[in-house]
Amino acid sequence: MKTLMRTAAPLAFGALMLTGAATVAQAQTAPPAAESMFRATTLNLAAYGEVKAEPDMATITVGVVTEAPTAVAAMEQNRVRMNQVVATLKKAGLAERDIQTSNISLNPQYVYVQNEQPKLTGYQATNQVTIIVNELARLGAAIDATVSAGANNVQGISFGLKDPTSAENQARQKAVRALQAKADLYAQATGHRVSRLVSLSEGGGYSPPPPMPMAMMARAEKFDATSVSPGQLSVRVDVSGLYELAR
Repeated sequence: MKTLMRTAAPLAFGALMLTGAATVAQAQTAPPAAESMFRATTLNLAAYGEVKAEPDMATITVGVVTEAPTAVAAMEQNRVRMNQVVATLKKAGLAERDIQTSNISLNPQYVYVQNEQPKLTGYQATNQVTIIVNELARLGAAIDATVSAGANNVQGISFGLKDPTSAENQARQKAVRALQAKADLYAQATGHRVSRLVSLSEGGGYSPPPPMPMAMMARAEKFDATSVSPGQLSVRVDVSGLYELAR
């Protein structure tokens, strides 16, 4: 009985050794996918597509600035005039959802004389609204109407697209074609051919341009209708891709 037990132990150990050796051999003969990819010839490229589009909306900020000896008087005068401006905007066809208060402030005004304490002369109240104009043909008239109603500060006009999807898709197609052409060029120059596209990623896309400076302090007087030129917008999409090459 003892002899049988002594014989069985080496056999079990030998089987264990063989199993372990097989596992090691299998791990050595099957390289991981990352190592296989590393041995391939690849191209990592970037390109972009850009299209021009005519804007169909505009955003602009108009406001009222008033000054008075007391804070209460400055705010009251400002309230009355701003209510007139908002009423005029609605009468011009702007929806209430397209009129948003963007700034309200009240600041003391001082006179500074050298070697003397600042002297309080009154208060300045400011109220600004940012409006969205969905019909550009009405933009100039809307600006004129607000100034006539009491707005004396106009600034920060920017143009945009209500729905940039179509322009973005055109830019995407141009970007992918440019990326493929660049990959074919590099492959031909190095004596290869493009085997496959391994990955593709997108960056960028449409974003409204920053507001253009249009600050002006206006006086309520008659003048010619304001001329507004929307021009064109650039819609750009950036892409990058990883290509595998073959001989």
